[in-house]
Amino acid sequence: MSSAGDTHAAVKLTEEQLSSFVINSTRDVFSTMIMMELRDESPLTETVDHFHDSISGMVGFAGIYSGALSIHCPFSLARKITSNMLGMECEEIDDDVNDALGEIANMLGGGIKHMLSTSGLDVKLSTPTVISGENYKVKSLSDSNTVVIPFYRDDERLLVGLTLTREDT
Repeated sequence: MSSAGDTHAAVKLTEEQLSSFVINSTRDVFSTMIMMELRDESPLTETVDHFHDSISGMVGFAGIYSGALSIHCPFSLARKITSNMLGMECEEIDDDVNDALGEIANMLGGGIKHMLSTSGLDVKLSTPTVISGENYKVKSLSDSNTVVIPFYRDDERLLVGLTLTREDT
């Protein structure tokens, strides 16, 4: 795992650094705030941009590093996550689920921002955005410095993606 000092010196983050940011932030948020343990796997090698019966939460980064963090989750798992997070049964995709996924994206982004800011880097987060639907596509305009990590809860998969580009190079 790289330190924040290594990040400050880096012009281009490696896939290993990006993966470490995503895995550490996701494990921390899910274990402490959602009381749910997830199993992660190696970063995906193919682009996933088409989602069915899913919900996606996203936050943007600006400052020394720009980019975005996204979490993509099937409806069934999103309801379970929301139920755990709120301590109540969640039967449908509603404002509670939207708010929960937006807040999870915000917390994940905040964890990564903290990792970057530890060495004095100025990084800001946008307000979370949430989209959902039976069939939609999310396309990043940048494929560089991107990693997508699959996480599993039982047999259900969610994806957490991170794109970061250093702006002062």
